[in-house]
Amino acid sequence: MKKKVTKAIFPVAGLGTRFLPATKSVPKEIMTLVDRPLIQYAIDEARAAGIKEFIFVTSRGKGALEDYFDHAHELENTLRKKGKTDLLQKLKATNMDSGEIAYIRQHKALGLGHAVWCARRLLSNEPFAVILPDDVIAAETPCLQQMVEAHAELGGNMVAAMEVPDEKTSSYGVLDIKEDMGSVVSVKGMVEKPEADKAPSNLAVIGRYILSPDVMGHLNRIKTGAGGEVQLTDAIAQEITSADNVYGFRFKGQRFDCGSKAGFLQATVAFGLAHEELRDEFQDYLTDLGSVRNAAQ
Repeated sequence: MKKKVTKAIFPVAGLGTRFLPATKSVPKEIMTLVDRPLIQYAIDEARAAGIKEFIFVTSRGKGALEDYFDHAHELENTLRKKGKTDLLQKLKATNMDSGEIAYIRQHKALGLGHAVWCARRLLSNEPFAVILPDDVIAAETPCLQQMVEAHAELGGNMVAAMEVPDEKTSSYGVLDIKEDMGSVVSVKGMVEKPEADKAPSNLAVIGRYILSPDVMGHLNRIKTGAGGEVQLTDAIAQEITSADNVYGFRFKGQRFDCGSKAGFLQATVAFGLAHEELRDEFQDYLTDLGSVRNAAQ
């Protein structure tokens, strides 16, 4: 019987240097996309997928991130007294119960594989998810939920994947496909940031993973790889060799790279236009803005 995926690791130790000076005092994961911080989108997606335990791999200066998920009793009482039940419900959605969330420090920035490895003592012999909050995915069925449903059938290890333009492959880990089964592909290799003429496909890995406990075992033994960091892809590649059970999953949805300024702005527009309270006014503004730009040309 396959074990359910109930734990997720959120690597959030990065300094967010691409957003300086904003991230000098505010963790990047707390930056607001329309009306929710980036980390809330990741948490909501995880909850929809059945995740019950949330493991944050943090670093120095991330206190605001920890405070965000704590209960704000004074604020809740004020909203309750004023009868602002809608706001109270929104606030409660950000709370985590005692024991539901754990924080682990990554004391050295040694890469994604090392960040995942830091959480090893909070996992037993069970599959686990990894979610990178920088990747925000707009989807009718949340991306990780799609993956959990596919993983229940296949088991093994699964990475979210999407087609990218050939000229963009050098920015991603790219899958070498063994068999293409539609929404799922079996994988015979992974190449980190290949040039377009050397890429085995244009199917790129993005920030959602469901991994077997064997991957954590590989991370225990792995040495530093590209850039002097412990690469998660190296540990997954060992699973291809030893167990031949790595799959790419073509999720249904649109991914936004909110680790970049341009991606964050694109996500702001997309989520703003999808927001029930904002979309009409925002659409009018964008239409007017487009008219002004066209007239200027």
